[in-house]
Amino acid sequence: MHNEKFDKAIEHFKQELSSLRTGRANPALVENIQVESYGSKMPLTHIASVSIPDAKTIAIQPWDKSNIGPIEKAIQAANIGLNPVNDGMLVRLNIPPMTEERRKEMVKLLGQISEKAKIAIRNVREEIIKEFKKQEEEQNLTEDDISGMKKDLQEVVDRYNEQVKEISAAKEKEIMTI
Repeated sequence: MHNEKFDKAIEHFKQELSSLRTGRANPALVENIQVESYGSKMPLTHIASVSIPDAKTIAIQPWDKSNIGPIEKAIQAANIGLNPVNDGMLVRLNIPPMTEERRKEMVKLLGQISEKAKIAIRNVREEIIKEFKKQEEEQNLTEDDISGMKKDLQEVVDRYNEQVKEISAAKEKEIMTI
């Protein structure tokens, strides 16, 4: 059917979640930060390697040492709530433990992101139903065909919504784990 559209919605959902802070170091927190380098803006991963030496630290090592200052500035400008520490060789970000209040905020944000994913799935479903109706109008399908196809479609939608729920529950557990 149209599984690739549903898969794209799930992929986008997972990508959105990867930038949520959980109190653990995660390269996704910084990978998409735009850095002014060689006269143009480019993603951090194009000019440096990002590693996680331990659960509370992100290490960013520029391939060209002259980019260390611009990387530091870009992280500060990105306003991700982390202070870069520049030791001349690499930039370190220490992930502070999250407060209970901050964890609850993240869970609330997680809920909003999950809701967007469910809306995206619903939109794909509506798009497919429109196609069914169009085919019915062109007399390619009977009402019974469409009824069966809608039932099958709803089963697919339910499976994808269940995936969103499972991914969301796992992320919430990750956020709330101290």
